Amino acid sequence: MHPITGIIITLNEEKNITDAVLSLQQICNEIIVVDSCSHDNTREMAEKAGAKVYVQHYLGDGIQKNIGLQFATNRWIFCMDADERLTPELVAAINAIDLANTQYWGFAVKRRNYIGSRWVRCCGWYPDYVVRLFRHDKLRFAEVKQHATVPAKNTCKLPADMMHYTYHNIGELFSKPARNFSTRSAKIMFLNGKKTNVFSPVLHGFWAFFSNYFFKKGILGGIDGLTLSIAIACNSYLKYAKLLEYQRDSEVRNKENFEKVW
Repeated sequence: MHPITGIIITLNEEKNITDAVLSLQQICNEIIVVDSCSHDNTREMAEKAGAKVYVQHYLGDGIQKNIGLQFATNRWIFCMDADERLTPELVAAINAIDLANTQYWGFAVKRRNYIGSRWVRCCGWYPDYVVRLFRHDKLRFAEVKQHATVPAKNTCKLPADMMHYTYHNIGELFSKPARNFSTRSAKIMFLNGKKTNVFSPVLHGFWAFFSNYFFKKGILGGIDGLTLSIAIACNSYLKYAKLLEYQRDSEVRNKENFEKVW
């Protein structure tokens, strides 16, 4: 096993954290969990599974993931979400890398995104390459509050997959428990000074559906492809509709907590 530190950020992930830690233990000799003040048994279960747990009020996706780097004792990092799992092929591929002598600063893996037990390959969901194994003295997550990635600079793509159990069912496409992505996006855009108009929600929503259903081949994904395209369009519509509301309605804006984007 390589000297790799696994990092997982969590918020109320007691249903996932044990399996996530056990999955990482196949390639990591150290696992760090950065918990965002969970109200369930996430921290206790992570420690029982063998992880080191640190508590940090949620600061945003990229910022939170980079928090874990300061506690890592290894140069190489593998960052994984609690609802992701390594495949045997990925474990073998990583364990076969000569990390002490490789010319690369990082390695990207392909994510298999699931709805329930169904592997969805349309709408840009596969191959969904993400850099997850990297040297933290060379690379780190972009310090943004949502959808943070590690830049693919001097990296190599591994021919192996990681499983991502994105949604338990179709209903979660429209309302994932405890997560309101459109509100979070609207808040971040508002804080960044993004401006919109009355046409933006419809235009963005329509384009999101059209591009995902036709250009990204959602049409070939059957009912899941159609539903996913509609869900993406709804999220895009609501994101700009909420941003417009923040701009137009001071009462709504003043009642919103912009310090909390999750």
